[in-house]
Amino acid sequence: MKTYQVAVVGGGMVGAAMALGLAQQGREVVLIENQMPEPWDSAQPVDLRVSAISMASVRLLEKLGGWPVVEQMRLCPYKRLETWEEPECKTSFDAGLLGLEQLGFMVENRVIQLSLWQRFHDYPNLTVMCPQGIEHIRFDAGMNTLILTDQKQIGAQWVIGADGANSKVRDMAGIGITAWDYRQRCMLIHVKTELPQQEVTWQQFFPSGPRSFLPLSGHEASLVWYDSPKRIRQLSHMSNEQLEREIQSHFPPHLGKVEVIRHGSFALTRRHAQQYMNHRCILVGDAAHTIHPLAGQGVNLGFKDVKVLLGLMEDSPLLDEKLFRQYGLIRRPDNLLMQTGMDIFYKSFRYTNEPVRHFRNMFLKLANHTGPLKKKVLKYAIGL
Repeated sequence: MKTYQVAVVGGGMVGAAMALGLAQQGREVVLIENQMPEPWDSAQPVDLRVSAISMASVRLLEKLGGWPVVEQMRLCPYKRLETWEEPECKTSFDAGLLGLEQLGFMVENRVIQLSLWQRFHDYPNLTVMCPQGIEHIRFDAGMNTLILTDQKQIGAQWVIGADGANSKVRDMAGIGITAWDYRQRCMLIHVKTELPQQEVTWQQFFPSGPRSFLPLSGHEASLVWYDSPKRIRQLSHMSNEQLEREIQSHFPPHLGKVEVIRHGSFALTRRHAQQYMNHRCILVGDAAHTIHPLAGQGVNLGFKDVKVLLGLMEDSPLLDEKLFRQYGLIRRPDNLLMQTGMDIFYKSFRYTNEPVRHFRNMFLKLANHTGPLKKKVLKYAIGL
């Protein structure tokens, strides 16, 4: 039976970053993923799944060697971020506040994944098993045995679960979660825009949920519409022309005319693992935590997990339980803080009585003029 120091289960953005970082440290790593990424072709349409990549995440991807590959494919920098309920009470953040050229980049999830996979061949100590999955993990002293979907067996001193919100590693390791349904769905709508709006990403709040604009390359963009499951189902069954009319009626007027290309939707659920390590299995990314996506922090929190875990492992040639418990002590409170902050934002805008509405708009207006505090919030949001 072949054995490895670390087995990473899940080859998405976070799992690929984790495996590549471990390989750079010279460790014997195996990455197990059930679906091979589709090769890059510039003629391919923009994927619906897009992430707002913070500058902290960019720096991690640069260190891993993936960011130059992203730049050769497709991305869109944005310099400003705006959020409001009433237009006259808007909070705006600008990259110039921190002396940066941009606040971050809008990048398709699959582009980030592919950029990391393209670096795998640089590391002979990184083995990729794909398409492949895990059926069972047998927990032995000092070594876990993974039974794969083809019934092959491999050994790993440590297993890192980067296999998403419905993590099999988490379930097999007996790690419980705290979770609840937001009773909302999120609709992603890929559009062509009549107006040039590529420097800014914005979000307007409504009692039914926020509506957001994510700039993409050229005159393309992603609109994000949060609403009740019933409303999103209704929108999903419309023709593109009907959906365009709904967008004109319900999005801010400065969006201008749009042409719908395609759309999709998914349910919103918050999950948080009750611990990040058990039975020599460690959780990262969505396997450990999912968050309301209104601030686009999901994958950035996952990359923070990777950065912290790699940093701890880099300084410890021997991997032991104490080290991985330290990872949980560092990352779990920060992830919980971000989850709670997003929940407060989400819930506060669902109240429609006038005193509450007046207070939150005054808060947004005042927040736009807080100087050092605004700068501190922005730095935390982009991970600096």
